[in-house]
Amino acid sequence: MNLNLINKNALVCGSSKGLGKAAAIELAKLGVNVTLVARNIDRMGEVMNELAKIGKQDHDFLVADFSDSQDLRKKIRALLATKPIHILVNNTGGPKGGAIINAKEEEFIQALHNHLICNHLLAQLIWPVMKKEGYGRIINIISTSVRQPILGLGVSNTTRGAVASWSKTLSNELAPFGITVNNILPGTTSTERLEELLGSKMKSQNLTKEEAEQIMLAEIPMQRFATPEEIGAVIAFVASPAASYITGTNIPVDGGKIKSL
Repeated sequence: MNLNLINKNALVCGSSKGLGKAAAIELAKLGVNVTLVARNIDRMGEVMNELAKIGKQDHDFLVADFSDSQDLRKKIRALLATKPIHILVNNTGGPKGGAIINAKEEEFIQALHNHLICNHLLAQLIWPVMKKEGYGRIINIISTSVRQPILGLGVSNTTRGAVASWSKTLSNELAPFGITVNNILPGTTSTERLEELLGSKMKSQNLTKEEAEQIMLAEIPMQRFATPEEIGAVIAFVASPAASYITGTNIPVDGGKIKSL
């Protein structure tokens, strides 16, 4: 199986922590030169130190806020002037929880901007480079809510569905150039985002943390939460040459949580 990604460059969004960080580390293990993108420069410095222990690749980072798409565009153009990007990992923190009926208009607008619009902006800038280089992987970290809406995450469910439809459409357009576009659907994973969701459940249902965890675990056949590394490993595989004929898919990594086939 060809998992060799030596001399390939990846742009990994939201990579100062959680799933983005895990993706960056797993890609580096396959030889990738990683460009981290996030807002927190201190955390990215910590990730850079971890990447330096893996190998002798040339890693770097960009400080960017997805709420400012013009600044993001300018910084990505500057990056592409210095090197090609072969792998794009789209990943942004999820919107806050809550019933969809109570969601404000601006919550939808902000979520769609940070997820759909910024994903699109990055893909538009980078895909011509992928085409020229003869290698391209666009990987979107979204959610199992694409297949099965999650109670209490109304804005997120809506936004993730839009990203999934965008991704499928894009995959059909870029497939003739050998560029694949896929979505990773993480199940409940031990990250800071999980702590936020547990806190919301505890507050709304007057539960202890242990009670909230047990409710979530009861929905997962494997009876445990995923680790970020397990999600990162699937992302790295989809980025590899071995996954060259996989495109336009939603790939659950959820311990069997999704109930449909």
